[in-house]
Amino acid sequence: MTHRIHIKAGQPWWVLGLREIWEYRDLLLNLVLRDLTANYKQSILGPLWFVLVPLATTIVFTVIFGNIARIGTDGIPPFLFYLCGLVLWNYFQGCFNGVSGSVIANTSLFTKVYFPRLIVPLSIVIGNLAQLLLNLVMFGLFYCYYLINAGAGITPTPWILAMPLLVLHCAAVGLGTGLWVCAATIRYRDLSYALPFVAQLWMFATPIIYPASSVSSRWYWVLALNPLSGVMEFNRHAFFGRGEISGSLLAANALSAVIILATGILIFTRVQRRFVDTI
Repeated sequence: MTHRIHIKAGQPWWVLGLREIWEYRDLLLNLVLRDLTANYKQSILGPLWFVLVPLATTIVFTVIFGNIARIGTDGIPPFLFYLCGLVLWNYFQGCFNGVSGSVIANTSLFTKVYFPRLIVPLSIVIGNLAQLLLNLVMFGLFYCYYLINAGAGITPTPWILAMPLLVLHCAAVGLGTGLWVCAATIRYRDLSYALPFVAQLWMFATPIIYPASSVSSRWYWVLALNPLSGVMEFNRHAFFGRGEISGSLLAANALSAVIILATGILIFTRVQRRFVDTI
């Protein structure tokens, strides 16, 4: 087969080149497989860490916030309440942290060969779906137990079918914010040290260990500014039939996700043209 090389003038920085990303889809798949195998290649438990970490975190939250602090959960069993929130949060956090450090972690790859730079962040977002799937399976097992045997009084709703949209929302916010930080850390490496602190603060500003109903009207604006707050509440309502769905909050979250993703991609596209000389 004959290959043709098209030589053309440089495109403006705001042109995303989505067609070029599709042409490199084989590389995207290889990067996803590389990350999945490399992360736990020499570990004893391997992918089980995807399950053990959120399970241990849920147990700690249940003991500290559910039994000691006695924070309300809208009548939902505390264990399920925290686990339901952590499933989506862990996926978002994995995307955010992974994308934020993707350029620094792949410096040698960027400096040796050309390919659409956005492929590396995209591979992280796609690769984290494996962890999300395992977490959902674990959550589903506990959910079925409580639903059938424990008599917890929880009621699933048809909104469960909207779960893929919630995952897409978390992916968009994680990719967009990660690209913001990624573009900044190319010049200012100090930001990488602040990421764990920022992620921890963000988690406490998100209704994961507490329901949105417990937030006073004085501080409700914090939830409105958080692009993940409405998603977490909607997810719990879908599975447990508890709490209220705020249409305005969901609309604000959706708009925020679109803005975050669009600006993140545009900023990264502009910076990626010269970051090889910087890193």
